[in-house]
Amino acid sequence: MPEMISGKIGEVEERIKNSCSGCDDIILRRMRLGTGEQVECLVVYVEAAVSNMMLEDSVIGKLLNHLWELDAEKIRQAVLENGLGISDVKELETMEEAMAALMAGNAIFFLEGYTRALKISSKGYPGMGVVKAESEKVLRGSREAFSEALKINTALIRKRIRTSELKVEEMFLGRRSQTLLALVYLEELAYPGLLDEVRGRLQAFEIDGIMDSGMIEQLTSDVWYSPFPQFQTTERPDRAAAAVLDGRVVLLCDNSPVALLLPTTLNSLVQTGDDYYGHFEIASLLRCIRYLAVFLAFSLPGLYLAVTGFHPQILPTNLVLSMAEARRGVPFPGMVEVLLMEVSFELMREAGLRMPGPIGNMIGIVGGLIIGQSAVAANLISPVIVIVEALTALGSFSIPNEELSEAFRILKYGMIFLCGFFGFYGFVTGWLLLIIHLAGLKSFGIPYLMPFAAGSRDGISLWSDGVFRAPARRMKHRPVYTRRNARTRMRVKAQSEEEKDNVLR
Repeated sequence: MPEMISGKIGEVEERIKNSCSGCDDIILRRMRLGTGEQVECLVVYVEAAVSNMMLEDSVIGKLLNHLWELDAEKIRQAVLENGLGISDVKELETMEEAMAALMAGNAIFFLEGYTRALKISSKGYPGMGVVKAESEKVLRGSREAFSEALKINTALIRKRIRTSELKVEEMFLGRRSQTLLALVYLEELAYPGLLDEVRGRLQAFEIDGIMDSGMIEQLTSDVWYSPFPQFQTTERPDRAAAAVLDGRVVLLCDNSPVALLLPTTLNSLVQTGDDYYGHFEIASLLRCIRYLAVFLAFSLPGLYLAVTGFHPQILPTNLVLSMAEARRGVPFPGMVEVLLMEVSFELMREAGLRMPGPIGNMIGIVGGLIIGQSAVAANLISPVIVIVEALTALGSFSIPNEELSEAFRILKYGMIFLCGFFGFYGFVTGWLLLIIHLAGLKSFGIPYLMPFAAGSRDGISLWSDGVFRAPARRMKHRPVYTRRNARTRMRVKAQSEEEKDNVLR
């Protein structure tokens, strides 16, 4: 049974002291308010999370300063009226609710003879404000990025979707961390079954603490052993707002500047915000380039081994002779040479990532130019393999989603071994295994290969936002994430069918 809040300040203070023994950062301030027959009260808060209680510009300061001037009966009456109507003041009935609100960074107010507590929001825990997006840079569009404070993140989405249909559903996860999560969605667009499934997966496990949204992603994925991301991640509130307008659900985690978008598909992971802010011809060209980057990142080293080791006859004679001349004197077979270069690139990538910005950039230059050139000059590797590995790395960097890029970084080693031992048969086998795996993946009921798995659904074509992006005036329907009766995204405001046709031409 939940422990109800006692109306006796002494008992409440003793209960909190026992629960927070050894927590020197939790402050308990016992005071007497009012004139004449004074009334005892207790304010409990985390020291770094609550502003000075006596400041006029703080919510709790305004409340206490007002109560200090009242007599005993008026103090109780004022509290019964929910903290004088001051913003973000909430009544709590149990000690469990009071302790959870305290640990969330709020001030908790107890009053003698009053069997409830008041949760009074303050500045909260220290954290970064709204910053510039770093990992998802765009040429056109908002530069804002999510912060580490969940309340700020939900406000950034509501800033872009200003309707009461936008729902923000909060919950706590983590038995000890009590991390605040928020599901953000449009009630008229999101499938109720999708929301129920998300809630069910979040409640299906119990864990000590959630430190980042990446932990939630791993615990709630459909196929846990797949290297491919089944959630789309973003640090941009405009992309999250666009996903909500498509009927998707945004999952925000406190202390994490990365939002999870669900469900997701392979096609959505290759898209960027620029695709919708720029002209459709440029967006379509860039998407084709990204799909080419996926091909290079996954299969170029293996294709090189298959051609040079098993099927050199498909290349022009001059090119074969040139490659043979370049490999003269190299002591390693082709597959060992490729693996050595792959490991070297991974080491340089990791070193550049872990070092501070200027030093990290310098490591990439030193590794790519000096070490590569020295290895070629020492005849340890051939110049052709340097070109192959450079194109592979560029393809990997060109994939917009980092988790998708990492999946292909892992799988390309399997392709290297298949092509190194079986040639083109291994190349074809590797692609077949990849496609079979992707065809079997689902993200909350949505096939991972949409729209390639189904070009149309419910009489609506899905190809308008696939490899090629249709003109904005032709994108009249929302994707399959949306409820069937809410698929229409745009209508033309015209009086006659002839006028509509003229507008859409």
